[in-house]
Amino acid sequence: MAADRLSSLLSHLKPGAANGLAAITQKNPDDVVITLAIRTPLTRARKGGFKDTELDYLLYALLKETLAKSQIDPALIEDVCLGNVNEVKAAYMVRAAALAAGIPHTAGASTVNRFCSSGLKAVQDIANQISMGAIDIGLAMGAELMSAPGERLEKPFNEEVLRNQEAADCMQPMGQTSENIGKDFDVPREQQDRYAAESFRRAEAAQNNGWFADEIVPIPTKVKDPKTGEITEVIVSRDDGIRPGTTFESLSKIRPAFPQFGDKSTGGNSSQVTDGAASVLLMRRSKAIELNQPILAKFCGATVAGVPPRVMGIGPTAAIPKLLSKFQLDKNDIDIYEINEAFASMAVYCVNTLGLDHAKVNPRGGAIAIGHPLGATGARQIATILSEARRTKSKILVTSMCIGTGQGMAGLFVNEQL
Repeated sequence: MAADRLSSLLSHLKPGAANGLAAITQKNPDDVVITLAIRTPLTRARKGGFKDTELDYLLYALLKETLAKSQIDPALIEDVCLGNVNEVKAAYMVRAAALAAGIPHTAGASTVNRFCSSGLKAVQDIANQISMGAIDIGLAMGAELMSAPGERLEKPFNEEVLRNQEAADCMQPMGQTSENIGKDFDVPREQQDRYAAESFRRAEAAQNNGWFADEIVPIPTKVKDPKTGEITEVIVSRDDGIRPGTTFESLSKIRPAFPQFGDKSTGGNSSQVTDGAASVLLMRRSKAIELNQPILAKFCGATVAGVPPRVMGIGPTAAIPKLLSKFQLDKNDIDIYEINEAFASMAVYCVNTLGLDHAKVNPRGGAIAIGHPLGATGARQIATILSEARRTKSKILVTSMCIGTGQGMAGLFVNEQL
């Protein structure tokens, strides 16, 4: 084992070994690999199947499914990291849920919050621990119940902080930042609605063809009738935000959602407010082989980049080139991109500015059509992109998120399910 690790480290030091496709597709014992990536269905906040579900239970149910599907000994999991945005008690909940699900107290548990990229940040956190030798196996999660009220930034920053305009811009609500993109970069309403219609079309096709089936695990829960108070036990098994038959014409009739800021972003071309969670099991390649765990993908790395807070949605245009440059890749080397559709304004801008082939971007639709549970989407994208890569035999994959306060994050993966 020591010789294998030394050989792996030396291979990274050879001239040119860290560059390009040849390097990222090499297989070394110390690689961080993904052996399972699953998600719950995504449901409409305050209306859908998880509207009466509590976060600790959703985490518990998903952890139970993770352990059952992976068949890994829970005692081998050394840390659990949850990406979450709105629940201030999430750190208590993920620890309790892990214990209840059967992960012993010898494993740790923590939370991270990088706004919409929290799920990807959790994956990066676990992967970094594995890379550094701190742990061999860890579990990254992302979850958000937007049916719950959550915490809101309402009080202005201190007056000294507000003297800096970009600091003050961090107070801008997301709808305003979307309208800023539409105005600043001339992204017309028509383009936004056409993009959104295509997102719905792709998601509807994916659902009708059963392509989501291997990434979604059904979750038993309870739903309360708002009129009678009657509680019914149900099994949530499908995304319920997809609107069949959505067209450009129907979307173009929806009135603006943020008229105080502009007239381009609507409830039809913006991401849905959603409940849901995702789970990604990571370990060292040598450990996966030892345990006979299926290796779905190699996690190559992730990076973050900043952009002006008032146009926070353009974050992927900074994060993706930075990520690709670190691995000396070209945009055309990537087979599939998953870019978060927080708003159609930012999605259109990112695809156009990066010069991406739209056919490669969100082939199953994105957050506009299936929803965006804030802390979950960064992990949900991984379950989705690995499922799509398995179906299409695609190899080089990138996920990317825009992040509130003006950041972008991107992750690089190599599909090994070929």
